[in-house]
Formats: sequence, C-alpha cells, structure tokens
Amino acid sequence: MVTENIIRIFAGSVILASLALGADASPLFHSHHWLWLTAFVGANLFQFGFSGFCPLEFVLKKLGVQTCEQATEARLHAQH
Repeated sequence: MVTENIIRIFAGSVILASLALGADASPLFHSHHWLWLTAFVGANLFQFGFSGFCPLEFVLKKLGVQTCEQATEARLHAQH
C-alpha cells in the first residue's frame, strides 16, 4: 500500500469515528467535542490541497512506505 492510500483511509476512518463518538446515539462517549476532531481532519485536508504538506505523509515516508510515484517507478523497472 502507498502513502496516498493510507492517508485517505486514515482520514476517512478518523472522520467516521469522531462522528460516531459525537452522535447522540453513542451513550458512552457522546460529546459534541468529538466533532472538533472532524474539523481538524477537514482543515488538514484543506491545507494539504493547497500546500502539499501532510504530517501523516511525513511520518509514513520516515517509516519507509512508498509514495504512488515510487511504487510506479519500481513496477516499471521490474518489467524491464
């Protein structure tokens, strides 16, 4: 899996989890403060669209996860 996919999966999971935790149907963890987490992820995605900087991508690259471009180059070199 590449960094771009992991970022999308992580962002979507955090948004869905924070919405579930902030919903009225969640009796154990019900708090509207969980929606701040949703807002944080949305704001981060918004700034990422303009700046190209994503903290999670930085961490994933340090862990050795390939970007989509690197994975494509590796596949092309493997075919030759």
